[in-house]
Amino acid sequence: MPELDLTPPAHQNRLSVFFRIILLIPHILVLIVLGIGAFFVTVIGWFAALILGRLPDWIFDFLSSFLGYQVRFNTSAMLLTDRYPPFRLSEPASPEDFPARITIPRPDALNRLAVLFRIILLIPCWIVSTVLTGGWWSICIIWWIVVLIMGRSPEPLWGASTAVLRYEFRYYAYTTMLTSAYPKKIFGDAADPNQAPVSASRPLVLSSGARVLLIVIIVLGALSALTNGLQTGRQDSGGNNPYTNAAARP
Repeated sequence: MPELDLTPPAHQNRLSVFFRIILLIPHILVLIVLGIGAFFVTVIGWFAALILGRLPDWIFDFLSSFLGYQVRFNTSAMLLTDRYPPFRLSEPASPEDFPARITIPRPDALNRLAVLFRIILLIPCWIVSTVLTGGWWSICIIWWIVVLIMGRSPEPLWGASTAVLRYEFRYYAYTTMLTSAYPKKIFGDAADPNQAPVSASRPLVLSSGARVLLIVIIVLGALSALTNGLQTGRQDSGGNNPYTNAAARP
């Protein structure tokens, strides 16, 4: 299972929080270019995985590096760190280098049938991903104000946002065939007293407050998706209805 290691910041610079999105514009431009390349590499990887039963090493390395770059950008955009993400594809050597790191175990082989029907298999987790991201971004202005006032991310906010980010990361890792592990554990991991924690997010043990926030995010994301779907359906039906169009003409 792909893992996310994230170290929470003790405090955040309010000035950088205020201008966070503006400061990240250069990274957005880089991600657009990298994303176009990642799309075509993923298509090539799909055919390669069907034939070889695995991803070629260069495809795995590029896509995993792209996901790492995307995760570091999202970590900063979601106010999970005060550090500015570096302009490089390589993984940080340590938490001191950058507090967000990913681990994607290289699979020995991929199930060709699962690769063939990957788009169909993606539908359930795509719905979950859409709901989570839609819910988070629909109230991100509230998170921004809270961090701006307090100068830090409260634990429930940090935990819920980290859970959203981790699921998104696992969703894209599965989409790009970097792993055969289906995305799961939206509400974090179970506490295991026999397992020493690797980082603050591994295992990701959420507090009751973080779980409540996640439920709010899911509800708002579902309502947002439903509302957008209804509006799109009404526009399509109205635009394609000849009687409606005729009645609208003077």
